[in-house]
Amino acid sequence: MGLMPEFGGADHAPSWYAASAGAIPSHPPLIGDVAADVAIIGGGFAGLGAALRLAERGRKVVLLEANKIGWGASGRNGGQIHPGQRRDPDWMAERLGEDAARELLRLADFAREHQRELIARHDIDCDLCDGLIEAVHRKRDLDHVYRHGEHLTKKWGLGPYQPLDAAQIAAKLGTDAYFGGLVDPTGGHLHPLKYALGLARAAVQAGAILHEQSRVLSIDHGDKVRLKTKGGSVTADLLLMAGNGYLNSLDADLESRILPLNNFVLATEPLPEGLDLIPGNEAAADTRNVVYYWRMTPDRRLLFGGGETFGTTFPADIKAFVRRHMLKIYPQLKETGITHAWGGTLGITVNRLPYLARPKPNVFVTAGFSGQGVMMAPFAGHLAAEAMAGLSEGFDAFSRLPCPPFPGGKLLRLPTQVAAMTFFALLDRL
Repeated sequence: MGLMPEFGGADHAPSWYAASAGAIPSHPPLIGDVAADVAIIGGGFAGLGAALRLAERGRKVVLLEANKIGWGASGRNGGQIHPGQRRDPDWMAERLGEDAARELLRLADFAREHQRELIARHDIDCDLCDGLIEAVHRKRDLDHVYRHGEHLTKKWGLGPYQPLDAAQIAAKLGTDAYFGGLVDPTGGHLHPLKYALGLARAAVQAGAILHEQSRVLSIDHGDKVRLKTKGGSVTADLLLMAGNGYLNSLDADLESRILPLNNFVLATEPLPEGLDLIPGNEAAADTRNVVYYWRMTPDRRLLFGGGETFGTTFPADIKAFVRRHMLKIYPQLKETGITHAWGGTLGITVNRLPYLARPKPNVFVTAGFSGQGVMMAPFAGHLAAEAMAGLSEGFDAFSRLPCPPFPGGKLLRLPTQVAAMTFFALLDRL
C-alpha cells in the first residue's frame, strides 16, 4: 500500500470529529508585529490549556497555530481517557524511586480531575463518558493481566479494576476475539475536537488571543523571544513550545527527544438498531504492542483505531489500511460502510513519559504525551502556565524525569524506531 505525505492546510482532517463538531470558529492569522507577556506555539490541548490559565491570571498571551485550532493530534485522536501515567508504576518506581512514582500518579489524578473540572466549569459539550476496557489478545497473558490489575489496585490505588473472563468480555465488546480483560471505571472517552474547541472558546473569553494559519518560521532567542510568521511577529517575555509532533524543525534538541508517530482511525456508518457492540458504552483498547482502540459514538458508529506509521507519510488508502485491522475484531462488519477515515501525528518519547522542560530561562516545553494527551496535555499546559507564575512544583516533578534523545538523534531516530515497531508488531502475531 502506497504512502502519501500529509501537508498542512487550513482545513481539518476529513474526520468524523470535524463532521460532527458543529460550527467551527475561525481565528484570524497574525498580521503585523505584536508584543505579549507569553507566546505559545501550538493550538492543541497543551497550548490551549496554557493559554486559558495564563489569560485567567491576567497575562497577555498570544497563541500561534499553523493550521486550525485542534488541527493536529488534539482533534484527531481516539478520544480515550487513560488514567495514571503511560508507564507502569512498578517500572517508574524501579527507575525513579517509589516516592517519585507516587508523585507522578498523584499528578495524573490531578490531571483527570482538572479535565472534568474544565469541562464542567466551561460547559464544554464533548460527549464525555466513563469506563475503559483493557482487552487481552493472547490467552497466555491473561493470568498476568489479572494479577497485575489486582496489584495496581492494592499497592498503587489505581482502578479499582474489575476482571472479565472470555464470556464477559465478549458480552461487553460484541466480539469473541479476546480471552478476558479488565474494566477501569476511572477511564473513559470524549469527542476530542469538541473538547479542544471548548478550551479555545474559554481561553478567548478569558482574554487570550488566538491566531490560526500562522505557522512559526523562526525563533530568535534572547532576553525576549521573537517568533516570526509569514504575516508578522510576536515578541514576548516567555515562550511555550507546545507543537508536540508538529515542530517543523524549529528546535533541533527538542525534536531529537520527540518522535512523530502516526495513528489512523475510521468511523463506520451508523450501526442498525439491535446491533449493540458495546452496550455499556465504554472505550476499549487491547494489549497489542501496536494497539487497537475503539468505542461507539453517540450516533451509533464504531470508531476504530489501528495501525501506525512514522515520519510524515500516511497510507494512500487510510480506509482500507484501518479496515483490515477492524475486521480482525469485528468480522461481522464486513459489509458495513466506512464513512470517514483519517490519521494524525502524536509525539512519543524514549521512555513514553511526558517531556516538560525549561531549556532556557524564558522557554518552556510541553510535549511527548505518547498517546495519553487527551487527559495529560491540557494539564501539562496548565502546569506550564503556573510555573510561569512561579508555582512550579507540578511542572518540576515532570521536568525531573529523564528524557534522553532518541538513538541517532533527529536524523537516525526514524529508521531505528521503524525497526523496533516492526519487531513489536511481529510479537503481536506470535
